[in-house]
Amino acid sequence: MDLPLTLHVTQRSMLARDILGLTCTAEALPDWTPGAHVTLETPGGALRPYSLCGAPGEAWQFGIKLEPARRGGSAAMHGLAVGDSLRASAPCNDFPLTTPGTSHLFIAGGIGITPIMAMLRAIEAEGGKPWKLIYLTRDAAGTAFLDELAPQRGRVTIHHDGGDPDRAFDLWPLLEQPKGRHIHCCGPRGLMQAVRDMTGHWPASAVHFEDFSAGQSTARADDAPFTARLARSGRDVPVPAGTTLMAALDAAGIVLPRSCEAGSCGSCRTTLLAGAAEHRDLVLMAHEQASQIMPCVSRAAPGCDMLVLDL
Repeated sequence: MDLPLTLHVTQRSMLARDILGLTCTAEALPDWTPGAHVTLETPGGALRPYSLCGAPGEAWQFGIKLEPARRGGSAAMHGLAVGDSLRASAPCNDFPLTTPGTSHLFIAGGIGITPIMAMLRAIEAEGGKPWKLIYLTRDAAGTAFLDELAPQRGRVTIHHDGGDPDRAFDLWPLLEQPKGRHIHCCGPRGLMQAVRDMTGHWPASAVHFEDFSAGQSTARADDAPFTARLARSGRDVPVPAGTTLMAALDAAGIVLPRSCEAGSCGSCRTTLLAGAAEHRDLVLMAHEQASQIMPCVSRAAPGCDMLVLDL
């Protein structure tokens, strides 16, 4: 990936427990729009996307959650100091703030608040279309931007479940009727899937997702190997049980567009010509699943030993 920018850390602070706030500048920062992310090269050399959470036109701001059990490099990012430098990509936006809706409903879980903060700041700077935020976290100590959001009662609902599923926030009363709104949802996969399930009766164009599950495996114990046949070349690419379709294609020299690598952005959408897929993404609608697949997370369905791709 091209990383043409060199960012310099000008400020760091803790936004909440285990959530680092970084402010960065560069000689010339490209323009960006709310919902955009930037791929950063971590001090350990990994490439990871982080959402911009400040306001367009200002120094770039990031919120980075410490995930010591994962391979994403967040521990190294938390070790950055003022004056350190990072290589970065240009901004990319797979989760843009939509404008046609009469109002916006934002649903954020944990660190999923970061792109939504940029959206809220943009709406307010432009005079403010009606909006409401549901912000779901484990506890107050782990809630980023709490001081900024908590006073906005009536528009912001902050719910702490203490990690207890029985105390989860009931979203259904808000999602039962579309009412001309647009939803932007970002957070853990479980939250995103729940919102997807509860908005099946909404217009597809009114529900938007961004996933922070990149780097987390979607492998299952009963996954089986299969073959991906590339229709244009006639090549057969084996996909082992413990390997994603995207990784197998990479190894074969077939590099697809990508961003989240978690089945939520749609960048790697590929035409499926034959075979039954097991879809593990949050992008495809039911009517698209027979002819499309997201290779970053999806694979052949049980009992299917070959998928034919338009590659």
